[in-house]
Amino acid sequence: MPDETPATIELFRDDARLRECPATVLAVDERGVRLDRTVFYPHGGGQAGDRGELVLADGTALAIADTRKGERPGEVVHVPFAAQEALLAQLQPGAAVTARIDWERRHRHMRFHTATHLLCALVPHPVDGCSITADYARLDFHMNEPLDKEALNAGLARLVGEAHPVSHRWISDAELDANPGLVRSMSVQPPRGTGRVRLMDVDGVDLQPCGGTHVANTAEIGGVVVTKIEKKSAMTRRVVLGFAAP
Repeated sequence: MPDETPATIELFRDDARLRECPATVLAVDERGVRLDRTVFYPHGGGQAGDRGELVLADGTALAIADTRKGERPGEVVHVPFAAQEALLAQLQPGAAVTARIDWERRHRHMRFHTATHLLCALVPHPVDGCSITADYARLDFHMNEPLDKEALNAGLARLVGEAHPVSHRWISDAELDANPGLVRSMSVQPPRGTGRVRLMDVDGVDLQPCGGTHVANTAEIGGVVVTKIEKKSAMTRRVVLGFAAP
């Protein structure tokens, strides 16, 4: 019999600054916990999934190690750390919880993810790989020309210092089809099927489909630098970003 559990309302899509929300448990199985709504971002588009906790009505908390997309569209699975069977047993469908993310870790994801959009503006080539974690971010560009680390760092510092607003809007699948040049990624295509696509806009700098979490202004990124440039293949140049030392 098909799983008829409703899709999770993904609150982070419209407000990446939400740190917690009330939620109701929809299902608990060997994969983890599904909620009717969440502030937890599931791993995807190169960005790591959120960690945090689900706080039960009595104040006890189930620690969440990762967040993943489920098998069906709109399914978000909160994956607990091991050895929490007693707490999991309390999470029956219908139970009320507070979903609370590890905000410091999430904010690092947001800063790095927005920084990769600045990097896309500085390196006008297609992207064929991406990884965004709390400790570093990397983009693989489809190109064979050499890249200058000092020039990229100067460009990043300029764009951060110029304090460009960052916002998003939704467009239809048809609008995206009519503007294929908006898609920069070769390896991860914008999700389709819901009839709309989320477009991230770094004002005057970068515009492309993206489902990740971002800061509200490039100034919020803070000190970010290119730590490494690698030639991964004849047509791939990898750029790794890190936060500048305080």
